[in-house]
Amino acid sequence: MSDHLIVHITQLENADGLPVPHYQTEHSAGVDLYAAVDGEVVLEPGTWKLIPTGISVAIPEGYEGQVRPRSGLALKHGIGMLNAPGTIDADYRGEIGIILFNFSGRPFAIRRGDRIAQMVFAKLARVTLETADALSETKRGAGGFGHTGV
Repeated sequence: MSDHLIVHITQLENADGLPVPHYQTEHSAGVDLYAAVDGEVVLEPGTWKLIPTGISVAIPEGYEGQVRPRSGLALKHGIGMLNAPGTIDADYRGEIGIILFNFSGRPFAIRRGDRIAQMVFAKLARVTLETADALSETKRGAGGFGHTGV
C-alpha cells in the first residue's frame, strides 16, 4: 500500500462497548460501522431511520469519507441506504449517522453492535468551475440514461 492516511476517531458515550471501526480483511476497501442503538430498532417495510454509529472522525483536508451500504444486508434482507454513498466532509465533527431503508416486505431488526454500513476514505480534487457559452463536442454528446441500450 503506497498511501497511508491517519484518521482520528472518537467513540462517543453511546458507543460504549462497541468495537472501533476496522477493516475485516487484509484487502477490505472500507471499515465497518456499527449500530450504536439501545437494544434494537425495527425498520418496517418501506420505512427509513437514522441509525447512530457512536463515532466522530477528523478526516484530513483533501479527503472524504464515503459511507456505503453493506452488500450482505442488501442481498439477504433488502436493507440499503437512502443516500448511498453518503459523504462525510473533512470539516464535519459530529456523530456519523446512517440512513437505513427497508426495501423488503418484512420488518428488520437492527441490534446494538450490528455492522450496518462501511466507510471508505477517498482523496478529492478541488476544482474551479468556469462558465462557458458552449462545451466541447463529443461522440456521446448529451446521451444518457440508457442511451446505449439495455
